[in-house]
Amino acid sequence: MNPTPRLSTLSAVPLSALLLALLSACAIGPDYRRPDAPTSAAYKEAPAADAGWFPAAPADTLGRGDWWRLFGDAELDRLMPQVEVSNQNVAAAVAAYRQARALVGEQRAALFPSVNADASAKRSGGGASQTGTGNSLQLGVGASWAPDLWGRLGRAVESAQASAQASDADLAAARLSAQGELATDYFALRDADTELGLLRRTVDGFERALQITQNRYTAGIAPRTDVLQAQTQLAGARADLVTLAGQRAQLEHAIAVLTGQPPAAFALAQAQWTMTVPAVPLGLPSELLQRRPDIAASERAVAAANAQIGIQRAAYFPSLTLSGSFGNAGSRVGDLIGASTSLWSLGLSAAQTIFDAGATHARVEGAEAARDAAVARYRQTVLSAFQSVEDQLSATRALAEQAELRRAASEAADLAEQQQLNRYKAGQVSYTEVVTAQASALSARRTVAQLASNRQAAAIALIQALGGGWHAAPALP
Repeated sequence: MNPTPRLSTLSAVPLSALLLALLSACAIGPDYRRPDAPTSAAYKEAPAADAGWFPAAPADTLGRGDWWRLFGDAELDRLMPQVEVSNQNVAAAVAAYRQARALVGEQRAALFPSVNADASAKRSGGGASQTGTGNSLQLGVGASWAPDLWGRLGRAVESAQASAQASDADLAAARLSAQGELATDYFALRDADTELGLLRRTVDGFERALQITQNRYTAGIAPRTDVLQAQTQLAGARADLVTLAGQRAQLEHAIAVLTGQPPAAFALAQAQWTMTVPAVPLGLPSELLQRRPDIAASERAVAAANAQIGIQRAAYFPSLTLSGSFGNAGSRVGDLIGASTSLWSLGLSAAQTIFDAGATHARVEGAEAARDAAVARYRQTVLSAFQSVEDQLSATRALAEQAELRRAASEAADLAEQQQLNRYKAGQVSYTEVVTAQASALSARRTVAQLASNRQAAAIALIQALGGGWHAAPALP
């Protein structure tokens, strides 16, 4: 048995390496196919062609980015970019995406050989029992490579890529959620501004009504109960004014946090609110699968789970590692560049699990079950997305149909309030009837303002349900 390999024997190693490289094209495990998802040809709640409650819009009207500009509010346009820069939830999603991309690079690096260098220097000696003092110097370079025979590392890269794409979709979902929340809070704040204006005018009217009852009581025409009722009505309106001002302050605080600012350093002046319900293009239901980031993230999770099956199946097959090293050793620095002191080695090792009591089989089954669960979650996400669109279309229709009816009711209530007050001045009705008319008129006015805000909130929710301005990102290189 010759302990020293001959060069003729070692020459077979590159040939073996080439063969192994060719075999590495074989990837164990199922190739990924996008799972089927339930869809329909059209939305059930989609408006008819002649529907007046949903303005028509071409399919490309909804921008791929600044969807909030459809509402035509300059202040909202100024606030929205701050969500991208300052919102901490979005910042966390950005960091998670960067981490996922880094993992892709880490998995790809495993496909290539690793090279390392080492150097050491040692001086040793002793007492009378030693021959003397000496130096020992070593300098070497080593490399190792585990060929991806069965595609395990390739599947790991696939899984990492799919996870990174899912993280990208999660980032888009976090951004869209923060943008939608900001728009909803902003229009709720503008609705509060409108209602505050209504209440202030109402308080002025109630103060005049109190003065009328006070004069009639002083003249002995009206009982004191009329004065008390007028005072009660006025105090209630003033209390509503204080309550609504507190709600507006909370909305302002929420907007501050969404834009990454402390509430104490942020303020929005009261402004006139122009209610705009934008034209939102519906498109085809199948487009929802590409537009919604949560669907994209769920589908990418299926791809990642599918790749894990191949990773686990690769454990059935042997793993091989090629290694080599070259270096010099000596007692002087000059020896490290001499051919006579050089050392080298080449090696090939293989490992195969012979018996693991079914552990590999169990891991494969677990990976397949995880893939099936991811497919089920993907399909459920698709169903929930369609439900969300249909719900918002239904809400949009109902709110639009209510708008004209509520406006007509408010105008009638205003007229009834004025008529009852005139009849009271003429002594034809009791003040109780005036109070009832005033309460009805105030409620109707506030309902009209709230309905306008609700219509905008429904439009925002519909845009979010349709995926906002987000679109499916291309696959990572």
